[in-house]
Amino acid sequence: METDCTRDELRADGAAIAPLPTGTRLLHIGPHKTGTTSIQGALFAAKDELVRHGVDWPAATRHPMEAVLAACARTGMLGDTAPTERHWQQLLAQVRATGRRTSVLSSEFFADAPDDETVARVVGQLGGDRVHVLVTLRPLARIMPSQWQQYVQNGLRMGYEDWLAHMLRKPPYEKPNPSFWRRHRHDRLVERWARVAGAERVTVVVVDDRDREGLTRTFESLLGLPKGLLRPVPDAANRSLTLAETEMLRNLNKEFRANELPAELYSQLVRNGAVMHMKNTCTPGPGDVKICTPRWAVEAAAEIGARMAERIGGTGVRVLGDLRLLSVVDETGTAVAADSRIAPEAAAHALYGALAAAAAAPVRHTAAAKSRTVHQTSSGELVRVLGHRCLKRLRLR
Repeated sequence: METDCTRDELRADGAAIAPLPTGTRLLHIGPHKTGTTSIQGALFAAKDELVRHGVDWPAATRHPMEAVLAACARTGMLGDTAPTERHWQQLLAQVRATGRRTSVLSSEFFADAPDDETVARVVGQLGGDRVHVLVTLRPLARIMPSQWQQYVQNGLRMGYEDWLAHMLRKPPYEKPNPSFWRRHRHDRLVERWARVAGAERVTVVVVDDRDREGLTRTFESLLGLPKGLLRPVPDAANRSLTLAETEMLRNLNKEFRANELPAELYSQLVRNGAVMHMKNTCTPGPGDVKICTPRWAVEAAAEIGARMAERIGGTGVRVLGDLRLLSVVDETGTAVAADSRIAPEAAAHALYGALAAAAAAPVRHTAAAKSRTVHQTSSGELVRVLGHRCLKRLRLR
């Protein structure tokens, strides 16, 4: 096993991390919650500077999510327009346009590729032997709370401890989110891509959360960029929800599902309306309770991390960083939260976000009057009717 250290761009043996060969297509596959958004933001913001140093960012956006979802046969987020093969082919055309220059792509959704056949298609269409796969890893105990609240933002109704029990204690560990272990059984993820790309063309970077600039420096070294070229880009929309915010949304998800409202309405009014506005306008303070992982789950995650580290070390891939970090028992964030009530200001911003999203769809016509009055209609039916009317207005844009 080759274990290197990303700190100061030096390996454990004191040698610098050599840049990848000119013409390499560096494919960063995540997985989720391992610094993907921050590195995507830094690369996209510096795309013009990258060109001056012989590196292209072929995607037209910070994150070509639709294209990657289509390539990996994944549906989009709840209620979003389904990605199509056209999205993937457009991205491939942009990659081919870089010619023999070095290029870099990053999407955590590449980690969702379900099997070797899909991985082989992705690698082959992106350039085969020119592709070098980069996998970024963090300890499971740090990933799980962020991943749970992300699932809640896509409609999950299960509480955190119950979700942890399903993921860690209830085989086959596929409910309610089968994608979790496809992404975060990191040893199998590395093995899957190494079987196709070849172990010599796979690099694993173990992210050290104590070194905030370590990941960007590693990308700079691999791409042959000047130190300091990649800088973090603030992105409030990507911040994790607090426990209170997540619990508010989780209970809203229950009402939404119980009343059988259309998924498109969830995308427009809840995720891209209420939640997005709340994240953009509310900054969590020191008094806001974070999502806390119980100690039993932290210890279970550390045990899995140790097994994954051992298997990754035996794959023959290059490892930058310390694989032992994957099995460290993290004491932070294990305290029991005493109060998870959402602040009135945050609730108001969320409600305004939903109202603003609904108001963005102009009213073109009014539905025919019903024979029953509002007072003669059950609350559940009222919610369903209002939901369908809002969706109809949104579709008229």
